[in-house]
Amino acid sequence: MAGPQQQPPYLHLAEVTASQFLEIWKHFDADGNGYIEGKELENFFQELEKARKGSGMMSKSDNFGEKMKEFMQKYDKNSDGKIEMAELAQILPTEENFLLCFRQHVGSSAEFMEAWRKYDTDRSGYIEANELKGFLSDLLKKANRPYDEPKLQEYTQTILRMFDLNGDGKLGLSEMSRLLPVQENFLLKFQGMKLTSEEFNAIFTFYDKDGSGYIDEHELDALLKDLYEKNKKEMNIQQLTTYRKSVMSLAEAGKLYRKDLEIVLCSEPPM
Repeated sequence: MAGPQQQPPYLHLAEVTASQFLEIWKHFDADGNGYIEGKELENFFQELEKARKGSGMMSKSDNFGEKMKEFMQKYDKNSDGKIEMAELAQILPTEENFLLCFRQHVGSSAEFMEAWRKYDTDRSGYIEANELKGFLSDLLKKANRPYDEPKLQEYTQTILRMFDLNGDGKLGLSEMSRLLPVQENFLLKFQGMKLTSEEFNAIFTFYDKDGSGYIDEHELDALLKDLYEKNKKEMNIQQLTTYRKSVMSLAEAGKLYRKDLEIVLCSEPPM
């Protein structure tokens, strides 16, 4: 067995499987914000070109800048100068490209969280692999998407291959939320603002003034605003409303318990 390779995974994307695609993605989306952009994009593109040269797909004299522009025109569908996972997934061969069709099915992060809530009954931030099929079929039902049993089986197997990388039979919320399109994936928004358990406890205690162990929608509103200001990030009212709604879909009867919020805001799910 060779040691783990620091080399970017192999980049002939036309033959790549969904799990290899995810490895490539994780390698280049270095800051984990759900986009490959700026320097990451250059690195990605250089590797892509190297892989193509290696397979004799292009001549050395090709202009890098031109090529990159062409690539962006083709794949950056919303022309924001960044590539998100669903855009890049267009490169994948059709049978591996279920990521794309899944993302088109999953409606909103609130629907996603409602389905998650049903399966993560112990609020651990994980669902068991054997519950995955039920979770996916719930999501597809919410999105009013007809699907057949073999298709569902195939989605389930592929997602297990992609997300249960350590084979422990558990799937984490932050990984699974990658099925959501970036703009719907409110968990990604907190990527750069993850708290340690100490920081989290201090914040939660501050907002849970009466020590009841839960906060309500208004307190969550204030907490999120604070978190954004502290991290000097811009946030408009519309975004705030969306995030609040998504986070509140974890709540029970309007009560958001400590453990639910911890799953969203902490770097590691509670053990």
